[in-house]
Order: sequence, then structure tokens, then C-alpha cells
Amino acid sequence: MPGKRKFEEQLAAMDALRQLPRNDCIEPLRKALGQRNNYLVAKGADLVRELALTELIPELLAAFDRFFEDPAKSDPQCWAKNALSRALAALEHQDAATFLRGMRHIQLEPVWGGQSDTAPTLRATCALALVQCRNLPNDEVLAHLVDLVGDKEKVVRLEVNRAIEQVGTTSAALLLRLKAMLEDEAPEVLGAAYSGILHLEGTSSIAWISRFLDREDDNAAEAAFAIAGTHWLPGFEVLRNRFSKTSNPWFRSVLLSAIALTRQDAAVDFLLDLIRADSTDAEAAIEALLRASPTADLTHRLEELVAGKSHLARAFATHKKNSSPR
Repeated sequence: MPGKRKFEEQLAAMDALRQLPRNDCIEPLRKALGQRNNYLVAKGADLVRELALTELIPELLAAFDRFFEDPAKSDPQCWAKNALSRALAALEHQDAATFLRGMRHIQLEPVWGGQSDTAPTLRATCALALVQCRNLPNDEVLAHLVDLVGDKEKVVRLEVNRAIEQVGTTSAALLLRLKAMLEDEAPEVLGAAYSGILHLEGTSSIAWISRFLDREDDNAAEAAFAIAGTHWLPGFEVLRNRFSKTSNPWFRSVLLSAIALTRQDAAVDFLLDLIRADSTDAEAAIEALLRASPTADLTHRLEELVAGKSHLARAFATHKKNSSPR
């Protein structure tokens, strides 16, 4: 088929641009961004981003604008607009209006039994990009981001939490606290809120985040891993104390995994003591340590510790195999 052959040739020609000097790519990519085919434009935009061709920002903007015309037909699945917005963000484009347009876009396309919104990735990308627009005051950025806090799509709500964190102000931290209080939210979205609060407020916020451990559910697991992600000693201490108070086997294993991920020497010693004592949590402690990408020295210490204890040696072998890079 001639049409398919030409399309494949155009894709191959764009891939070949990676082998050319940077300046030799500008004109071919300028032409690519003017194409009607949204997939070809998306490939071109990705290359512009990869090669950091700021000279082509006007062409990126023109293409971005063009694919908002009859968008479901001109840009199904938002392939072009997604790639164009990524390129504009990577090139630190400063016109907030561009990203606000993307943030507000909902693109309903037919699917079996109804319609589906194909623009969540676009809204999420543009929300993060808005934060870098230096001509907008922080409070105005937050006001725009608030509009997406309740977006129907989880990926948008998740990235909006990260965007709010990047604003970096006291108001941003308070907004994330409010978000963290929404118990019916998806665990991953709450996890981003917990992490943002810890990043913005520091160790003083650990006590506030620790309240969410009490539920011992998926949301509590996100709180535990957010605390672990700080790699702070007070975080380990909170997790250890919570571990001593729960009898829930699943949540105890979650806490052990989080403790291992704090990377604290005291945390490693705590887990090794559980194994050394052959406690009921010994196998979970072995798994936690091996899943936390231990050093060769720690792995060797662990192997020596389980030697002579067949059930622990089997657990070590199993979890080491499962944790090894594929």
C-alpha cells in the first residue's frame, strides 16, 4: 500500500535524524511538525524535546494550537498534544496560557458502550508545566491547580499533587494537608500528598502524617512508604513504634518493608535482630531487606545470619531470587 509505505518512510527518516548534527535536524523537524498526521507530529515533537531544539518552539506552539481544532478527529488519543506539551515543558516555555489550555481540555472519543476521555495525560503534563511559568505568582498557580484537584482521572490528581508540591510554599503544604484528609481518595494520590507534605514541612510533619498509619489499610501503607522515603531517623522511629503496636500480619510486613527503605543503620540493626532472634517476623524481615536493594556486604551478613536455620535459609534463597534484577 503506497500510503502505508510513505508513512513508514517518514518515520524511518525521522529516526535517522538522531545520527545527524543538531543543526541539520531543524528544517526536517520543522516540516514534520507541520504534518496533518498526529502520530508523525508526536514523533517530531519527541525529537525536538530530545535534541533541545528551542528554535522550534514557534512550530511546537502552532501545531499544539492546530490539534485543538476538531480534536477527536485531528488528534485521536491526544498523541500529538501529549508530545507537544512534553516538548514545550522540557524546553521551559513560559507562556502560561498554553498550559492552561491543556489543563482544561477534555477530549471525549467513542469507545464500546459510550465515550472515554483521552486527555488525562495532557492535563497532567500541563499542570506540572504550569509551575515553571515564572510570570505567574505562586498563589495564582495554586488557584489553577485547585481546579484539577478533583479531576475524574487518577493520573491527573496524582500529578496535580506533585505540581502543588513543586510550588513549594506554605499555602501549597496546607493544600496538600487538605488533600491528605480525603479518605475516599485513591491510595497512590494520597501517597503523593503525604510525600509532598514531608518534603515541604520537614521532620516536624512526621507526627502529623503518622496519624494515617492507624487505619492499617492501603492508605496507611502509602503513609508508611512516604515516611520511609524521607530516609530520616525520626521516620524510622515512628515506623518501629507503630510496628510494636500492631498485630495485623499484613501491616506488620508493610511496616518492615518501609523500615528497610529508610536506609538507616538503626533500621538495618532492628531487622537483623528480628532475624537473629528467629521471631515470627523473621521471614518478613528477610524479604524487606532483600527488596530494599541491599549492599553486597549486607546481603553477605544476612546469608551468614540464616545459615544453619533451614526455614530462614529457604526464605533467604526464595526472596533473593525474587528480588534479583531480571
